[in-house]
Amino acid sequence: MPDHISSFLRYLRLELNRSELTCTAYGHDLREFAGWLATPERPFSAETVTTSDIRAWLSCLSRAGDAPVTIRRKTQSLRAFFRYLLRRRVIDSNPAADIVLAKTRRSLPNFVPAAEMERVVDSLDTSSRAADATEEERLEEIAVTLLYTTGMRRAELLSLRDADIDFSRLELRVTGKRSKQRVIPIAGPMAEHLKEWIAWRDAQYPSSPSPLLLTFKGAPLSKTRLAAMVGRALASTSARRKSPHALRHTFATAMLNEGADLNSVKEMLGHASLSTTQIYTHVSFAEMREAYRHAHPRAKEE
Repeated sequence: MPDHISSFLRYLRLELNRSELTCTAYGHDLREFAGWLATPERPFSAETVTTSDIRAWLSCLSRAGDAPVTIRRKTQSLRAFFRYLLRRRVIDSNPAADIVLAKTRRSLPNFVPAAEMERVVDSLDTSSRAADATEEERLEEIAVTLLYTTGMRRAELLSLRDADIDFSRLELRVTGKRSKQRVIPIAGPMAEHLKEWIAWRDAQYPSSPSPLLLTFKGAPLSKTRLAAMVGRALASTSARRKSPHALRHTFATAMLNEGADLNSVKEMLGHASLSTTQIYTHVSFAEMREAYRHAHPRAKEE
């Protein structure tokens, strides 16, 4: 029997250029469904799956306590898989097409308030410029500041190379999801700071390759170590989750709160849809509502 799940995952990776993480998630969902449906007497066969089979599985997940957001993602995995088989004429109809997606509550992005973030950046800058600053302090400062001032994703920062920086035009060339490239502006002081970092790094590791961020013994900075640095830098802030992605949210929120055009923020973040970026306008409104509740005499009576 052909392994349709494997061929679908190859299609996602090679033809649609989906990330390895995305393909892994799809594969996990599909194989979980196949394992649930299969029996010793009837091995899994995509050609015989019915809408009732899918509904029964999703109902089982719900009873087991899976969150709506998880059930929604697994439904989308099945939809995409059977849509692929339909286009390949393996099946005559998509059994997942009429499945209603589980409703989820969209939470507001987790971010660091501007005043708190500025204090963090100032503190990191002071520490990194001290005569006895450690490599860890220098690296933490440049990594956190870059994430905050550009809105890059964690993977985008870690893949950044010297050649991606155009100092004359004050621009960074970033490679995002599905290998799509975009250009992000940087401020003059940030560019000078990057020059200082590169000069210091090259003096320490003159024969190393050229990822922008290098750590002990000239090794590229890992995502685990980056997460630890960000968590340490944001420890004193009120952010719910102190992660690299929180700094991406912080960048977007700060830009919109200071009057940036929504479409410009969309392009800098590398969002495919403007609706994804619009959630940050909800953050701004939430802040205004909170200020109203604390300041207006009638609101304070609630």
